[in-house]
Amino acid sequence: MSSEPPLPRLCCLDLDTFFVSVERLLNPDLVGKPVVVGAMPGNRGVVTACSYEVREFGVRSGMGIREAVRLAPHAIFLPGTHGSYSPYAKKVKAILERYTPVVQTASIDEFFLDFAHCEGMYRTAGDIDDDAAIERTVHRMRQDIQDELGLPASAGIGASRSVAKIASGRAKPAGVCMVRIGQEWDFAAGLPVRKMPGIGPVMESKLRAAGIDTLGQLMSLPPGKLRHRFGRLSMSVRGRIFAEQRQRLGCDRPAFREHDPQGLTVGSISNERTFSADVHDTAKIEAQLRALAERVCWRARSRDILGRTVHLRLRYSDFHTITRSRSGVPTNTDRDVFRIALDMMRTARTRDLPIRLLGVGLSNLQKPKKQVEMSFALPTPTPGHAIDDIRQKFGYDAIRLGVSKPMKSRWLA
Repeated sequence: MSSEPPLPRLCCLDLDTFFVSVERLLNPDLVGKPVVVGAMPGNRGVVTACSYEVREFGVRSGMGIREAVRLAPHAIFLPGTHGSYSPYAKKVKAILERYTPVVQTASIDEFFLDFAHCEGMYRTAGDIDDDAAIERTVHRMRQDIQDELGLPASAGIGASRSVAKIASGRAKPAGVCMVRIGQEWDFAAGLPVRKMPGIGPVMESKLRAAGIDTLGQLMSLPPGKLRHRFGRLSMSVRGRIFAEQRQRLGCDRPAFREHDPQGLTVGSISNERTFSADVHDTAKIEAQLRALAERVCWRARSRDILGRTVHLRLRYSDFHTITRSRSGVPTNTDRDVFRIALDMMRTARTRDLPIRLLGVGLSNLQKPKKQVEMSFALPTPTPGHAIDDIRQKFGYDAIRLGVSKPMKSRWLA
């Protein structure tokens, strides 16, 4: 028997325009028409999903609903059907679990599957190699979702999560894209840097300003100023593209849309909340600030990184926006970040106006310093990691940062 480890074959399956697709199942008259699911015209909010028929007019997920109406006033705008989407997502996962025992939910419309060790189950005489067997199997799996549930899906296959995710985007709509081991450079080198999960608009603008437009340019920086400035990001991207570290899938994480590659210390981590209606109540504002601090810290711990600088963003009802930041001891602890953000907000909020938006972020990211432990000493888990263990087992909302009532300045003590 061969002692060679199995080739990593990770699959990212993305349900195409999932919310729109479910709405079309509920109302077949919407098929073929331009559909936008999200906030309704005249209200505050964003586009949750939009059909391909409306994307040609420039509408995209995450876009403000006002801009979407301006670009496509002829579209059909739907608020979404509460309670209808999760059952379909569960049915999709049940189909995926027929094909491999390792299925991870990344969000309500995205799943990662591990097909390592599965080649022998699916190989047939017509397959030229094991990659072909897995690719054919993923085609069949995608078709089962279409036939049984009426939901279109796209899938990417690669040796790493990043490659699989990028490939699933290349496969849209309703296709399959496999990137074989050894083909990663040809696949990724010409892609814009923004295609790499974890590189957002801020980092993209910095890279483009430095003349770095493609992933190939980023992964092959010449010696000099550019490598000194972006070398850590370059090494991270290269490692994720070429799967230099063995990658396997773990348990499900909460179905949030953030993508946080472990150990990535470039850029920043932030979350914002635009209230559906302007809020004046201090308790509600501080409760939302606490939730944002929790989310940011949870993401930092999932990356295994700390942030030295805490950021606050506050927007009044008249759209006047305030940003504050404070640097100190690197942390990813919910209470520490909330305490700092709350102190900055109480100092910065000098106007008696309702709040429209809040944001919390961490920057100056770094890896935690490893301490040498005595052989007879047992490692002491941090409160944050204990919280994460509970969330992993029982769900993100199973445990939250507590607060005394009425809310006092005890957090600042």
